[in-house]
Amino acid sequence: MPRRRACRDLNYSESMIKRLIKRVFGKVSPARQVGRAQGIAFAQHKVGRDGISDSAQRVTDGLQAAGFQAYVVGGAVRDLLLGCKPKDFDVATNATPEQVRRVFRRARIIGRRFKLVHVMFGNETVEVSTFRRAMEVDEAETDAHGRILRDNEFGDMEQDAARRDFTANALFYDPATQEIIDYHHGYDDIRANVLRMIGDPEVRYREDPVRMLRAVRLAAKLGMKIDSASVAPIAKMKELLRNVPEARLFDEMLKLLLSGHALACIKKLRAKGLHHGLLPMLDVILEQPMGEKFVMAALHNTDQRIAEGKPTSPAFLFAALLWHEVLAAWNAKQAAGERPIAALHEAMDDVLARQRAQLAIPRRYDTVMKELWLLQPRFEQRGGQRPFRLLVLPRFRAAYDFLLLRCESGEADPVLGEWWTEFQHADEARRTEMLQPDNGAPKKRRRRKKPSAAVQGELPID
Repeated sequence: MPRRRACRDLNYSESMIKRLIKRVFGKVSPARQVGRAQGIAFAQHKVGRDGISDSAQRVTDGLQAAGFQAYVVGGAVRDLLLGCKPKDFDVATNATPEQVRRVFRRARIIGRRFKLVHVMFGNETVEVSTFRRAMEVDEAETDAHGRILRDNEFGDMEQDAARRDFTANALFYDPATQEIIDYHHGYDDIRANVLRMIGDPEVRYREDPVRMLRAVRLAAKLGMKIDSASVAPIAKMKELLRNVPEARLFDEMLKLLLSGHALACIKKLRAKGLHHGLLPMLDVILEQPMGEKFVMAALHNTDQRIAEGKPTSPAFLFAALLWHEVLAAWNAKQAAGERPIAALHEAMDDVLARQRAQLAIPRRYDTVMKELWLLQPRFEQRGGQRPFRLLVLPRFRAAYDFLLLRCESGEADPVLGEWWTEFQHADEARRTEMLQPDNGAPKKRRRRKKPSAAVQGELPID
């Protein structure tokens, strides 16, 4: 066993040395034909191996040393060409998941519909997929509307490129040679800042309607223009989103809202009429000047936090998007004579139930969203011990940020936000000075419990 391992290590080292010599001394033309693809050399695209994470390089080097093809693929290559830092690196190979797992010590196979391999190096995980092919509609399992339900078949590199959604996402980068393999002119489209669907857009949208949302998200995130042929079918095919499982819609919506370009994405969704299947009450909210201002402020705040590397909460964002719908229902129930807190509880439940029928917001977010909403009326109470009790609640900071958005949009008095900003940072003496007369509901007098007859009998009689 040690001798076999030593031979394998020696072969791996020799392979690495050969590739290094080729990379340093080999003369590669700016572009060459690789079968039906175009090979784009480093001299033309300028994306160096040093832009690839060490872990992704170890995966491609390891698979190539074992005799397999291996490339960094998809969004990472696209982002590097655009001058952006990729969030993660995916690798595609002709090795099966079982073969990949045998090459790396820390690797595990995941997935039921289509197996992937997660190769782990410290805190970084590289996702490795086997080349797949897009099955023909008559081969694949589809629903009544043409949406593909099951189409997973292993294929070759060219077939793997063809099944991808956009030309910009169908690029294969070889860290060993620093060459990009391009089957669909994605490199030219990226240079022209165009987002183009591979194949017939109408057919591809019918196969997977979520591609319409992805087109809008990527266009907004990358500042690219969707080409006319790809955008034309969206208006007549947007109803197909109703057939997509709610969990998938939620995942795509979450990517959109946490992309760092949520404001631009929502505007593009509205322009294309795609938001109806995601946040159906968004139109109602945005028709109200105050509601639109609040939602836009919330989206801008989220984008800014992501740009600054600060944590963001999906629950906070969804609470902001639905707040004015909750507010309208709450006011209506109070006008009908219901008590304020009971009316707020009912309004929250009604809005979440209506929203859940369209977009499957996980119930784990419900508790946080409700807490943020329920704490808003308590900011009005600035007398007695109420402000002190509010300060120590776990959700105070998030609820306070929510209050500031309300003040910024004009829904709440800015003076209220300023008061709480000062109060939370003041010392005890200043906090006591800031307290306002307690205008809460008058306290009910507690009735004294009448002593029982047995106790009365024991009392002394004057």
